[in-house]
Amino acid sequence: MPPFTLTQVMSLVEGNGLKRDYVSMDQIAPAPKLAAMASEDQLFPDHNGFDWKSIEKSMQQNVKKRKKVRGAGASTISQQVAKNVFLWQGSGLLRYIRKVPEIYFTMMIELIWGKERILEVYLNVAEMGTGIFGIEAASQAYFSKPAVALSRAQAAMIISCLPSPRRYTVKPVSRWVAWRYPRVLQQMNNIEDDPDVQKLVYTTSGIRRR
Repeated sequence: MPPFTLTQVMSLVEGNGLKRDYVSMDQIAPAPKLAAMASEDQLFPDHNGFDWKSIEKSMQQNVKKRKKVRGAGASTISQQVAKNVFLWQGSGLLRYIRKVPEIYFTMMIELIWGKERILEVYLNVAEMGTGIFGIEAASQAYFSKPAVALSRAQAAMIISCLPSPRRYTVKPVSRWVAWRYPRVLQQMNNIEDDPDVQKLVYTTSGIRRR
């Protein structure tokens, strides 16, 4: 795991603190892994780092509506890891400057790390609350338990705070999280039977679904 990320450093500089506790995949319950893919990137096991169909659809909608569309073309988990670990957050001009190196680092981690490692890093470095980074720190902060003991509903609640964890709070439960997490649970049920999803969710936890 990276010793720190720019986002974590900025959290300290801004006075938001830094809570994190990196854990391996076998210390994370199946539920957070499944919730992350269900909510953020359902094609994660199958794509090469980029969801080209969603990107194309998003560009077409942007042209038609002349505004950003969040639903389609959102960053894949691989892109988010590339941004979180090697680059910086930010919108506007910073976002466009970041795009070229983001493509490069996304391709590199897909090639060198592979899906299991990318998902592991994602679940450890993503901000999941103000100054709270990673699923272990979030699990302890919100439910006073380790990530390996998270239930499906609890995992869905934590993941539902993304992509704006400082705005959409898990504790107290914001209106967005309360609305969103039952839908994440439904999507978890929808994708769970996919063999490639099961390989990432269950075998990396030392658990095989029966």
